[in-house]
Amino acid sequence: MYAKNWLAIDGTWFLAAEQKFDLDTALELDTESWRRFSPVEAQRIMKEIGIPPNSGLEGLKKALQYRVYARLNKQSIEEVDATRFIYRMEKCRVQEARKRKGLPDFPCKSVGLVEYTEFAKTIDPRITTRCLGCPPDPHPDEWWCAWEFTLHDHNITT
Repeated sequence: MYAKNWLAIDGTWFLAAEQKFDLDTALELDTESWRRFSPVEAQRIMKEIGIPPNSGLEGLKKALQYRVYARLNKQSIEEVDATRFIYRMEKCRVQEARKRKGLPDFPCKSVGLVEYTEFAKTIDPRITTRCLGCPPDPHPDEWWCAWEFTLHDHNITT
């Protein structure tokens, strides 16, 4: 219920900004909001769950399970090697609602680039984030967005 309520306020805020301004301005405001929120969310998860700073990819994988929308969306992690993994949003409540209503994909890539980068680097600044695909990019039916997280200088122990 809490996650659904959070998503509802996020969505209604965005629609109000889009109606008052336009889609581009609403996306710009949303991006800045996620730039500020993502580190706060990561820090709170780290504190609550006991994830230490600089905890590498293992810390990030654990933290991703506790994001506010983690209970609403179906996500998966594919291990690539010791320094990389791919995180996919297989089911996205926002995108699937738009699809049911016959609306185009929500163009969330610009927001996601900031959101996932800020979240990951708060867990460990050695982690870089690369978008493999996110609307408005084309994507397969199996997922909405995919992100590659890479740990650099992985020989450093935490």
